[in-house]
Amino acid sequence: MKIIKMKKINLKNILKKTFKKNKSKKVKKIKKASKIIKNSKKKITKNKKKYSKKIKNKLLAKKETSIKKEDNKIESLRISKNNEQKPEIKKIKKQDTAKKEYKPKDYIVYPKHGVGQILSVSSKTIGGIEVQCYDIKFEKDKAIGLLPINKQSNLRPLSTINQVNKSISILKSKPKIKRSMWSRRAQEYEQKITSGKIYDLAEVVRDLNKGDDIMVDQSYSERQLFEKAYERILSEFQIVMDLSLENTQKKLDKALKRNLQNQVPKIEPKIEEPAEITE
Repeated sequence: MKIIKMKKINLKNILKKTFKKNKSKKVKKIKKASKIIKNSKKKITKNKKKYSKKIKNKLLAKKETSIKKEDNKIESLRISKNNEQKPEIKKIKKQDTAKKEYKPKDYIVYPKHGVGQILSVSSKTIGGIEVQCYDIKFEKDKAIGLLPINKQSNLRPLSTINQVNKSISILKSKPKIKRSMWSRRAQEYEQKITSGKIYDLAEVVRDLNKGDDIMVDQSYSERQLFEKAYERILSEFQIVMDLSLENTQKKLDKALKRNLQNQVPKIEPKIEEPAEITE
């Protein structure tokens, strides 16, 4: 029979080992729990900070809106008080200075209306601006026109005697009639009349003159343009030559070879009240 030797069992060592294992497991669990608690605390603090910032921003925005509303109310009250106490004073601007090229009692030619005479120079407010204007009298239309001095470049003085003689030679020359459509020719004639140049007027009168057959071969629009140009050139010739209306008319009719003194359009004075023409 074999004899087995039994080792001595130390209770102390066994107890130590068992307690050590249990302690290590508890410590690990405690450490994990502490870490979880710390992380949760950090998250809570972060969320608190975020929420606190949001709340502060909301409060600040509310304060700003309330302050703006109060400021607007105060401004509206101030404006109403100012309106009640002090009415607005509008400053009238003055026109840019310009030299006067024409004097009262001077005769001028305005392309749109023909020959006129300057009566006076007056200052008037147009669109909140003080403007110096020529008061021009047009005897043909029985009207008074107002033209600012800044736009006096549209006016021209009366033609000289040499220019009148040259225009008479144009009237004596042969007419130049194009073969284009009447609408285009009418536009060209109208542009020449409104240009205000005496040579252009003479060309229109020469080209539209029908002599003895004025009432036969001439349409209404053609006759109207002829009368318009004829009256303008007649009024200018009368003032430059210093003749009566009948004598100037005779000279024009001689140059145009017309023998229809009775059929020539006569300038009859209108009984209407004088109107104002502004530019």
